[in-house]
Amino acid sequence: MDINKTVLEAIALRKCLEATYNRTRIRLAPHILYTRHDQLYLDGVTLERDGKPPREIKVGAFKLDGLNDLALTDRLFDPQPVFNPREDRYQGNTLFAVEMA
Repeated sequence: MDINKTVLEAIALRKCLEATYNRTRIRLAPHILYTRHDQLYLDGVTLERDGKPPREIKVGAFKLDGLNDLALTDRLFDPQPVFNPREDRYQGNTLFAVEMA
C-alpha cells in the first residue's frame, strides 16, 4: 500500500501506525500530515518504542521518508490533548489532520 495512502487512512480512521524509525520499532497515533521545507512530515503521539510505553505523552515529528516498514493497525486512538492543530508550524502547511472533538 502506498505510504501516503496508509498515513491518510490512519489519520481519517484514527488507527495507529507501526513503523521502524531510526532503527527503533514504534507504534504511534498519527495526528497530522504537513509539509516543512518541501518535505512531508507526520506528527503523532508515540504509544510504544520497542514494545514499551514512553515516559511521557508528547507529540513527535517524523519525517515521512524515515518511516520504514509502515503498517496500519486495527488499534484505534483518541486525539490527544497535547496536540494543537492551530500551532504556527501547521498554518498553511497542513495536508490532513485528525478531527478534534
